[in-house]
Amino acid sequence: MDDMTRPFLFLSARPEAEAVGPEYEAVRRAMGLDAARLEHLRLDVEPLSQLVLGDFAGIVVGGSPFNVTTPEERKGAMQRRVEDDLARLAEWALAGDRHVMFTCYGIGVLTRLLGGTVGTRFGEDAAAVELALTEAGRADRLAGVLSERFDALVGHKEATEQLPGEAVLLAGSAGCPVQLYRVGEHVYATQFHPEVSTADFVARARVYRHHGYFPASELREVELRLGAASVTEPQRLLRRFVELAADPA
Repeated sequence: MDDMTRPFLFLSARPEAEAVGPEYEAVRRAMGLDAARLEHLRLDVEPLSQLVLGDFAGIVVGGSPFNVTTPEERKGAMQRRVEDDLARLAEWALAGDRHVMFTCYGIGVLTRLLGGTVGTRFGEDAAAVELALTEAGRADRLAGVLSERFDALVGHKEATEQLPGEAVLLAGSAGCPVQLYRVGEHVYATQFHPEVSTADFVARARVYRHHGYFPASELREVELRLGAASVTEPQRLLRRFVELAADPA
């Protein structure tokens, strides 16, 4: 099977079952793949070890309500196993410079593995924010498909505070300086959510209204704020990821 026909893999890490299916569908649509070509593994349910990672043309890691900055003694067994699996995935991806994209929660795992710093200083409420590409981002084969300035959807309690030394910063925002970076040629990490439409994000906000991303009493205000935004550019990132992974030349 060549790279043009090999499947892709989506890894989710959300214990909330009502959020899992919509996240997979959002990623699948943004990647432009049919369900037969995007396999899905729930890391909160099954271990990564059951898969042969080399069978996939590319791998995308979704978000999670977990936080890597949670003290180790307060992390449950599920979260510790998920983080161990994602760390092993990152080591595998970095060793072979393979096509892997870590999003939201995943960027924290990758940053920490690479020796960068993850903290709560640059957390962002659920909202659409303006991002700007760096010079390296404008020249990047993946990030370069985006406009120099674009809106993206964010909602996270932690973020990269110190960029790993080997990472190349590709995009940032006023409230969160590290929004997108690359390591090697093919391993990427985003703090923002590249997969969701505003409708997707409104639905996700309803699921996570009691998880501290915003006061639950402000759900209606969050829904109106998100619903009024127009966010389409980030999804181009996932479509381009497929193009590059399927046709490495």
